[in-house]
Amino acid sequence: MKEVSDNKLDKYFSISKEAYEKAKETPPKVKIDGAREDFLDMIERYLSDAQHFRDKDDYINAFAALNYAHGWLDAGARIGLWAVKDSRLFTVDDE
Repeated sequence: MKEVSDNKLDKYFSISKEAYEKAKETPPKVKIDGAREDFLDMIERYLSDAQHFRDKDDYINAFAALNYAHGWLDAGARIGLWAVKDSRLFTVDDE
């Protein structure tokens, strides 16, 4: 039984992947040795996990992994690991 719909997963995959690509492309606002690379690695792993779970029709864990990925994206944005100003993709203020 699917508790999370295909449409919901599609929406969150799209938003999280778009945010991930934007984060990778922007310069850091702060420099913390190894933090940016570590965050991007964790985000990529959670996105991969989400796809793995979806492929196995495990929508609940796919959705959970997407939320973890996006949590890392938002945390990185908040501490300045990527200079983003897009409140649609990140929990930051548009400036």
